[in-house]
Amino acid sequence: MTAEIARHQPWPVPPRDGYTVDDLFTLPDLPPHTELIDGSLVFVSPQRLFRSDAIDLLVSGLRSTVPPELKVKREMTVVIDKRNGPEPDISVVRAAASMSRQQVYFEVGDLVLAVEVVSPDSEARDYDTKPHKYARAGIPHFWRVDMARADERPVVHVFTLDHETRTYRSTGVHHDRLKLTVPFDIDIHLSEIDTL
Repeated sequence: MTAEIARHQPWPVPPRDGYTVDDLFTLPDLPPHTELIDGSLVFVSPQRLFRSDAIDLLVSGLRSTVPPELKVKREMTVVIDKRNGPEPDISVVRAAASMSRQQVYFEVGDLVLAVEVVSPDSEARDYDTKPHKYARAGIPHFWRVDMARADERPVVHVFTLDHETRTYRSTGVHHDRLKLTVPFDIDIHLSEIDTL
């Protein structure tokens, strides 16, 4: 952003104790996909085509086998507490939590899976901040999706919650095919990103 544009942009001034989830939903003119992490607003940079295609591929694959008691949603805020409202790229939620087309968030307890597709501007959040917060909040499953350097296809790192320590443990890294039995039967050919 140039200095000229910045002088004319009415950026919100943060409250002394930081923003809350209520602020996230009521501040006017926030950019799309703004997240709240530790009371700070996080704005998203323009995204790579890889991120868009990876989300489309995974959403389609998940929806093809998701059981009726669950729903697959993309880019919806998840309220963890009053100072944290991240927006996973993909969420699998309990169907009962999807109550209205006007709904703007899910409660963290409604999620069974959070998926983050790593972008250059979100790397630290997707590798450290968000998985830590998701695990502490009790989301049972987490996937981190990277772009393989060699063929620019998705690499999916799968994690399951250790309920005792409230941390994630790795259960696998998937390059060509994502075939799992939890949180439900999943079979996604990751190379199909080439057809999108």
